[in-house]
Amino acid sequence: MKTKVITIISIICSLSLSAVAVAQDDALLERGTYLMEGILACENCHTPKDPETHAEIRSMAFAGANVLSDEAHTPYAPNITMDVETGIGSWTDEEIITAMRDGLRPDGTIIGPPMPSPGFYATMSDNDVRAVVAYLRTVEPVNNVVPKSTYNFPLPPNYGPKVESVAEPDRSDPIAYGKYVTESLGHCGACHTPLGEGGLDFSRHNAGGQVFANLFGFNMTAVSLNITPHPTAGIGEWTDEEIKRAITKGISRDGRELAKVMAFSYYDKINDEDLDAMVAYLRALPPIQ
Repeated sequence: MKTKVITIISIICSLSLSAVAVAQDDALLERGTYLMEGILACENCHTPKDPETHAEIRSMAFAGANVLSDEAHTPYAPNITMDVETGIGSWTDEEIITAMRDGLRPDGTIIGPPMPSPGFYATMSDNDVRAVVAYLRTVEPVNNVVPKSTYNFPLPPNYGPKVESVAEPDRSDPIAYGKYVTESLGHCGACHTPLGEGGLDFSRHNAGGQVFANLFGFNMTAVSLNITPHPTAGIGEWTDEEIKRAITKGISRDGRELAKVMAFSYYDKINDEDLDAMVAYLRALPPIQ
């Protein structure tokens, strides 16, 4: 009788632990879906676009090959589907996280710009990088060979010491949390900060002026805008709602439609808490002329 009781208790405990694990997995995938289909907007670079309509080719979701040229190099967004041959289907969870945070492939080679690993994805929390992996595991495999990226400057062997662990951001501090959403997740400074001799010129963080030539192969040049709170050169006189509309709808303060280089269709899914935090952070930046 005692053996049967112990067995029943063991079964109940096992079922309870399984239910907890399933709930945790569901929560992780839910978070990953929010990030990937919202603020991270990985498809904006990693999903090929139709050369005529500029719309994403849905059958090639995350399959790569977008050219992200600027005046210094010709990088291609890689295939990050679960295809084993041409994507990341054979990579472990840790290898995917290392590629995101540290900018290193499983073979040890470095991932060049514009992948925003240093300074941006390197500061993503442990839970969020694992949520992204959970989402990527659901992506359908697409066999698509992507050209090798080329650079006319040497890439470093690495971006610094390996990122070991990053805690969850403090949501009670709107500016600190806004920095996390805007920079760690949205990597806005990767485009809105001008380039200097050694890369991004963080002395002019988010002051705009970075040039993207022939972006996505569309034969157009985009220049990032100043998003510091400078009253005339930046967004210092914009209302909170005008800033949010620019982020989510691609409409400037004066009603002008912004170039669809930014992933407005993804940013439109950012929740109110995160949008409010982004505005708080942008307002706290030093105004730069």
